[in-house]
Amino acid sequence: MKTSNPVLSQLGRAAERERAGAYGAYGPGGAPGYGPAGYDQPYPSQAYPAAPPAVRPMTIDDVVVRTVALLAITALSAAAAWALIPAPVAFPVLIAAALGGFVLGLVLSFMRMANPILIGIYAVIEGVFLGLVSKVFESLYDGIVLQATTATFGVFFLMAILYRARVIRATPKFARIMISIMVGLVAVMAINFVLYLFGINSGLRDGTPLAIGFSLVCIVVASLSFVLNFGEIEEGVRMGLPQKYAWTAAFGILVGLVWLYLEILRLLSFLQDD
Repeated sequence: MKTSNPVLSQLGRAAERERAGAYGAYGPGGAPGYGPAGYDQPYPSQAYPAAPPAVRPMTIDDVVVRTVALLAITALSAAAAWALIPAPVAFPVLIAAALGGFVLGLVLSFMRMANPILIGIYAVIEGVFLGLVSKVFESLYDGIVLQATTATFGVFFLMAILYRARVIRATPKFARIMISIMVGLVAVMAINFVLYLFGINSGLRDGTPLAIGFSLVCIVVASLSFVLNFGEIEEGVRMGLPQKYAWTAAFGILVGLVWLYLEILRLLSFLQDD
């Protein structure tokens, strides 16, 4: 199983180990090793060993179903946070959700974990965070949440159309550049967040031309990250990755949508202030 996509190489090795483990000491022919039974191998003295468990490969439909499920969990969590969390504790909960989602997101991203429970927990945490953030922005700018939501899904579907038409392609060089840029942006945003907690204004989120420019860069990168996601999904299906990795693909799409929504929300608030 070979791939030129650096993001998928680790998943490919994991899939190979899973398949080897599924056969155990017995090859596809049902006898020790990888030759057919009886070829330089003695037949078992007793009953034939049980057939190895089949590992169902993931499909595009698997990714779509899991993405919709994660979006539903996120939306329900956001609605619950918006309606149920009282104002006196909203800010501490928002900060806790931001930190928890950031840490768990990094763990899931860099370890390429296909754990549906952890990914579901991430969706709940992000939903709480988005619900509280959206409530704050909506109280300041009437109708901004609907505008940001519409723009987010509009950009997502536009990128899907462009990828489908092969206008933009997820080449290995594209993947390496995107990963480097995203890691850099995550580092900058993490540092900016820490500075904010200590009351230091870096100028990246205060509505200045610098802040608007930074948000535009983030929106462009978040939009292009979907091309990387689509490329991973397409190649993962071609490689025959196990079905559980559809959760990893759905997680990647959710991360991109959350990031894009937040950046569009900020940009719209900057423009309305102006």
